Amino acid sequence: MAFELAFAVLLRLVLVLSPLRRLLKDDSQLSSPLTSYSRLREGIYLFREGINPYSGGTFRHSPLFLALFSTVIPDSEAFAAILWACVDVLGAWALVRIWRARGRVGTSKRDSLIAALYLLNPYIFLPSLSLSTSTFDTTLQLVSLMFAAQGQASASLLTLAFTAHLSLPSLLLLPPTVLLLLADPYSHLASPRPFNGKISKGLPLFAEFSAYFCSLVLASTVVSDGSGWIINSWGAGLLLPDLTPNPGLWWYFFTEMFDHFRPFFLMIFSVHLVIYVAPLCIKFQHDPLYAAFLLLGVLGIFKPYPTLSDPGLFLSLISLFPETYPHLRYPIVTTLLHLHAFLLLPLFHHLWIATGTGNANFFYASTLVFGIANGGALLDCVWAGLRVAMGEEREGYVIVQE
Repeated sequence: MAFELAFAVLLRLVLVLSPLRRLLKDDSQLSSPLTSYSRLREGIYLFREGINPYSGGTFRHSPLFLALFSTVIPDSEAFAAILWACVDVLGAWALVRIWRARGRVGTSKRDSLIAALYLLNPYIFLPSLSLSTSTFDTTLQLVSLMFAAQGQASASLLTLAFTAHLSLPSLLLLPPTVLLLLADPYSHLASPRPFNGKISKGLPLFAEFSAYFCSLVLASTVVSDGSGWIINSWGAGLLLPDLTPNPGLWWYFFTEMFDHFRPFFLMIFSVHLVIYVAPLCIKFQHDPLYAAFLLLGVLGIFKPYPTLSDPGLFLSLISLFPETYPHLRYPIVTTLLHLHAFLLLPLFHHLWIATGTGNANFFYASTLVFGIANGGALLDCVWAGLRVAMGEEREGYVIVQE
């Protein structure tokens, strides 16, 4: 596995020195208003000059990024390229450790494959190359799941608190993470049983997470010298003030929305994200890691400001569940849809923005194809996760689920 990690870092460093990095730097498919490196550098400059970066309404990163990049991390794109590559490697390492915990093995032949599938996934690779801070969100989510799979409650909850602080929709991962800490990461898809732990044991875990989260909120308020960052950072995901085009499904809908309908549909879109948590956690209570995996797929589709790294994380996690592969119904169709969308997104964006021969409908059509591809993959994985519980016999299927 060391060879794959070294190769991935070397490849990124080579591409950083090429003109490709400059072309991808401000690509709206790879970085959003909440994750753009250009906006981050602008905010750091204002912060160092004693100007509140949140006063202009364009800086939407967490104050923790301000504190980190203005004190500890040098403000250099060359150093940032190395840092982003190392963060990606950390994510691949965490993914491998999750696989080992799930399979109860120390090392396996599959380790290198899992690391390679993550590091060479273009949905993960390209946002990292553009220095999108979504790379930090993705890696922190994996590290949190890794600690939970290893039974390290405090480390997992603290990492998840950082993740939710940087990307508020990640709060949806708290219930399956707590279930994972109360259960185990082993594969139980083939033999589902009701959750045998006591839910009351999860209350201290929720309280511990709340303490970490509130501490980060307090630290951010001190760093930014006020609470104005909340409406500009977290509020952006709820109020959608910036309608910069992205691969998601929100921006075009609210571009065409009449103002007096806007609050109602903002509430509907926000609540829509939440309604998946309870059904998935209840149905897959016997395998909380799989429930967390499916919720990451939901976020990849319906997140307010997604980038390619959001569905990329979901697709990379499929490598952890080889027992579901025989039960996937349309893997070829889903793969072709993703390939189709991956080609259409930059093409239609270029026709609209660069050449002026297209319009917003062109790009939004490609995002709909992308949404269908992600939705197809998610539904296929839900089906496969349920179908594993059925054992095949000569004359049909026998249900092993009680």
